[in-house]
Amino acid sequence: MAAEPEPGEPRRGKPFKLLGVLDVENIPCARDSVLYGSLGSVVAGLGHFLLTSRIRRSCDVGVGGFILVTLGCWFHCRYNYAKLRIQERIAREGIKNKILYESTHLDPERKQTNGNSSSN
Repeated sequence: MAAEPEPGEPRRGKPFKLLGVLDVENIPCARDSVLYGSLGSVVAGLGHFLLTSRIRRSCDVGVGGFILVTLGCWFHCRYNYAKLRIQERIAREGIKNKILYESTHLDPERKQTNGNSSSN
């Protein structure tokens, strides 16, 4: 039997595409946004139906709830994802500079320790 892929890795085989366009497995935030959007659709539509007993209007409210919740979750998640990617890039550059400048005359930590030891 083949080993299960890690959660972050794309799976081998035919990907699941929503409406033939949106690759839910490999696009970050797509799965969560669609799931929360469908939950928002059910809550909004059912809540409106229980309050008004109007079927057609409740379906419209459900579709509107799906769109609003999906887009809200999508933008929130993508914003956090982009922020995380920027933080990772900054940390990666910092580690690269640390490795590059370690034990050289350009090492900022070396300057601080030399300055502290000479002033004592």
